[in-house]
Amino acid sequence: MKLLLVEDDERVTEALVEYFTDQHYLIDVAHDGQIGLQKAETFNYNLILLDVMLPHLDGITICKRLREKGYHTPLLILTARDTRTDKILGLDAGADDYVVKPFDLEVLSARIRALLRRVGQNSSLILQWENLRLNPNSCEVTYQGKLLCLTPKEYRLLELFLRNGRRVFSRSAILDLLWSWEEIPTEATVKTHIKSLRSKLKAVGAPSDLIETVYGLGYRLKENS
Repeated sequence: MKLLLVEDDERVTEALVEYFTDQHYLIDVAHDGQIGLQKAETFNYNLILLDVMLPHLDGITICKRLREKGYHTPLLILTARDTRTDKILGLDAGADDYVVKPFDLEVLSARIRALLRRVGQNSSLILQWENLRLNPNSCEVTYQGKLLCLTPKEYRLLELFLRNGRRVFSRSAILDLLWSWEEIPTEATVKTHIKSLRSKLKAVGAPSDLIETVYGLGYRLKENS
């Protein structure tokens, strides 16, 4: 299962990431609302945990925007304000449930499991670009049936391209979407990961320019017609 946590409190984030990683969840983190919204719109998640009070864009607004676009993934609000009005605002905005801080991790985990059971886990669609296939359920990537052994960041990078077709992503945009601010990455980090990913793709028979450099702009998948 893959979760997105949109939370700006470092202590809460560390506790949740540690706990849910131990529970065998994959968990992405965004520390401000705008990045959280971008990640929700770009990647596929089984559930999203949203703090209400966030920099740049609050959790209620994120709920509204996602639901207005027909987003069906469960949204669980984390709020420090245990008032009837706040709960109503969150639910009316499209949240499926809410948990009040401070919360018990086991109770939060149970609420998440309940939401996932309620929604039912339909198989995610296979992402494909010509002979390249990515299975979001198994996290396996193949080219012409040959399995690629990717690092987590390489997998996320390839998933980003596959979910967005011919869209060009600049290095700074990739950093915002795939790296957290604690990692202190640079644009050279993106270049290194692109080089490694191209090398692994080439080793299984993919064209060396399957990930195309659009000079001055960034990277995208190339159609080999």
